[in-house]
Amino acid sequence: MTTAAAVQDKTITLNGLRFHYLDWGNPTAQALVCLHGFTSHAHSWDTFASAMRDQYHVLALDQRGHGETEWATDYHAQRRVEDMEAFVAALGLDKFVLVGLSMGGRAAYQYTARNPDKVERLVIVDIAPDASASGAQRIAQGLSNQDVFDSVDEAFAVARAGNARPPDDELRRRVEHGVMQRPDGKWTFRYDVALRNNSGARRLVTPEESAQDWVSLGNITCSTLLVRGVASDILDPELAQRMVQSIPNCRLVEVAESGHSVPLDNPRGFLDAVRGFL
Repeated sequence: MTTAAAVQDKTITLNGLRFHYLDWGNPTAQALVCLHGFTSHAHSWDTFASAMRDQYHVLALDQRGHGETEWATDYHAQRRVEDMEAFVAALGLDKFVLVGLSMGGRAAYQYTARNPDKVERLVIVDIAPDASASGAQRIAQGLSNQDVFDSVDEAFAVARAGNARPPDDELRRRVEHGVMQRPDGKWTFRYDVALRNNSGARRLVTPEESAQDWVSLGNITCSTLLVRGVASDILDPELAQRMVQSIPNCRLVEVAESGHSVPLDNPRGFLDAVRGFL
């Protein structure tokens, strides 16, 4: 669990937006940057970060429009890469470890492909330039589901009904840090409403851009670990194998008892897989 003594909340301005991130201390150690998935936040890495903070300087970033970071008007994937480049420059990071899940995994491999000399090791969690059709449809449908709750407990109950795998403490932490109270006393998600109502602020990746991503994976020169949840409906086995073949120095590990959200569904299995690689 996160404690005030273990982690610091920090803010930084990147590309004209105020960003929030968690700094887990140990600043003389090699940096390990964590990028969360769509709808999530920096606290989704708390269990992993607390386990790695003795060996690394762990930094978990709330990406634009998520967590406690400012909302934006442009959510194209390239903006997240530019945000990452600005974050690295502002903190003076070099030869660091980069870990990203889903949306954050896409930003991680795109950043590394553009800046191969900056990243010493890369961990991509359950994402590829393309997604399995069933998972993409599930996520699209999920955007229209309930997003106003009478209480945090109700938000937790809805999250639990949608995913039976995560331990209670992991799911509750994700929910508690992922909602905020409205002036009328009800609760809603922290991430930008424009990302939920298809208002046009979220620009999806086109097939042409996905094709470019597949090609760019060949630019990644560092040791890379691809983590797949055994029950994932986003990264199917065929896509995972294509990732391994596209990235020059990449190996695949599958984590049991987990779907797409591997660190949430099976935090111990995820930690064991990544710690072994690092």
